[in-house]
Amino acid sequence: METNKEAIPEAKTAEAEAAKNASPAQPEDTPAAAQDAAGDVKSAEENTAEQMDEKQKAEEKTVETDSADEKPSTDKPAEEKPTEDTTEEKSAEEPVQPDWKDRYARVMADFDNFRKRTARDREDLVKFAASDVIKAMLPTVDNLFLALEKAKDRADDPFVTGVKLVYDGLIKALADQGATPLDSVGEPFDANFHDALAQLPSPDVEEGVVMNEVKRGWLLHGKLLRPAQVVVSAGKGA
Repeated sequence: METNKEAIPEAKTAEAEAAKNASPAQPEDTPAAAQDAAGDVKSAEENTAEQMDEKQKAEEKTVETDSADEKPSTDKPAEEKPTEDTTEEKSAEEPVQPDWKDRYARVMADFDNFRKRTARDREDLVKFAASDVIKAMLPTVDNLFLALEKAKDRADDPFVTGVKLVYDGLIKALADQGATPLDSVGEPFDANFHDALAQLPSPDVEEGVVMNEVKRGWLLHGKLLRPAQVVVSAGKGA
């Protein structure tokens, strides 16, 4: 029994020494184990990342496949030929570009007509500026004319000669201003120049011809200043 008691402490002492001898070697093996563990973790992470990448690619491929299935067909439908109504509507909707050359020509023509009309109006204004004065003098001229007609049998009378000189001077002054008497006796009746006071039958004068002049008419630069008052023949009486 004693032998066994002594053997047990010796065994414990041997184990302690063995543990002591083994414990110094443990620090040398620890970094290598840590590196192996870290390598294993890194490999696991890389495998996990690769699996996630493959899963993501698979999902993207699935989405692309679904999008391709949902994408409408690119085939263009057959174009319908435009009908006549559609063409007319399209042409009616499109604004027509103005022809600027034609517009320019029209404007220039209008301006030229305006310039000519303005010049003509200005010239007429100068020509007919004295029309009111001349028209106011015509009754005096008419009276002198009637006086000379009544004094034809006394042409040698100095008074009649003086009246004739005054009359001739007035006629010349009026002619210088463009006023001329209108001869109507023996001319066909014209409503533009004659004012008919009566129509009488006449065996010698044709119908529609002026047979007598009551008041002489006057023209100013070729335009009517005062119509003549006349008596028109009705032809031969029944």
